[in-house]
Amino acid sequence: MCPADVHPEEDRPAGERAAQPVEVRARGLVVTEGPLSRRVQVVLRYGPDVEPGCVRFVLPGGGGSWTFPRAVLERGLRAPSHAGDIDVWPCGRVQTVVEFHSPEGTAVVVQFDASALRGFLRRTYASASEPVTH
Repeated sequence: MCPADVHPEEDRPAGERAAQPVEVRARGLVVTEGPLSRRVQVVLRYGPDVEPGCVRFVLPGGGGSWTFPRAVLERGLRAPSHAGDIDVWPCGRVQTVVEFHSPEGTAVVVQFDASALRGFLRRTYASASEPVTH
């Protein structure tokens, strides 16, 4: 996973711009073994409050949050990808599944429209190239 004690301001080479914050709410379908799957809004974050090179997914209602490398999400749109307690894989042509694990096992499986995740990734890359305003 992403190191928890890294501070973006300290690790950035001189002259490199800070990433502007990106926060997107993406609709997902919580997948269960039974017929009780439900739609949820998951908050996707990137920026100074998240470890460098990582994204954070925050589940609603105290469902937890997971921070993991942005590259895992990007690779998972095309082929199965894994890092620590996160698995990401394509599901058909237009869906992507993100599986979040906890020490007790699989915590939750959420299926997203791949286009929402691609749009989020585009915004994260654009945010790093925008000038910082104070």
